[in-house]
Formats: sequence, structure tokens, C-alpha cells
Amino acid sequence: MLAFPLSGSNSEGDGVMPRILIVDEDFASRQLVITVLERDGWEAKDVPDAASALECFRAQRMDAVLIGELPAYGGLELCRTMRREQKGKLFIVAYTASAQREQEEDLLARGFDHVLYKPVSVGEIQAAFNAS
Repeated sequence: MLAFPLSGSNSEGDGVMPRILIVDEDFASRQLVITVLERDGWEAKDVPDAASALECFRAQRMDAVLIGELPAYGGLELCRTMRREQKGKLFIVAYTASAQREQEEDLLARGFDHVLYKPVSVGEIQAAFNAS
């Protein structure tokens, strides 16, 4: 698992805040993660769908991506596309209410680095993105 420090530097160690892209159709879910991670020194960008996510991902380097519920274009397909196109290290987290915990191993094998299950606590978000 990649670890991102709380000290405000990204995975390339250049002193710039680490960047995360939050992709989820649910506005409240996106806002929760933004609030937690910005407080912990992340620069957060959020989008409601896969098309917007790919546009943002292709335009700006990201250190991490959190992929939530995306009915029109599945999160797994988005993860695969980002893995094919990634430049450098990229930490991708599944953020789901629909996957069963028994499916976690499969999600990890298919390209996700971590899985968060909704409802999620502040501590779980912090642990996933600020591991030491």
C-alpha cells in the first residue's frame, strides 16, 4: 500500500500538497471525504461521474483517486483505465456501499489498492490515505 504523509508533500516529495480526485455520484459522500482530507493537507478535486474523472485525471497529475458509486460507467472500468494511463505512483481506493466485504480480495486483485465501505468514519478515511 502506498502511504502519504500528513506533512503536506506529495508522492514525488516535492513539497506540494498531495492531490486526490474524488469520484462519486453522491454529493454528500464527496463532501465528507473532501472535508476530512483537506484538513489533513490534501488538495482535493471532486467530480460526479467517470467522464469528468477521466478528463480531470488526464489534465492534472493525481496522487490518489477515490472511486465511489458510478452506475453508468463502473468504478472497476474507471480503475482499469486509470491504471493503464497512470504516470508515476497512483493510489486508488474503492468507496462502496454495494460491494460485499467478501469481494474485497477481488477488487484488490483488479487494481484497487484499498476498499472503504459506506457508511465510512472519519478515522477510516484518514487511515486509508494517511497511513504511515
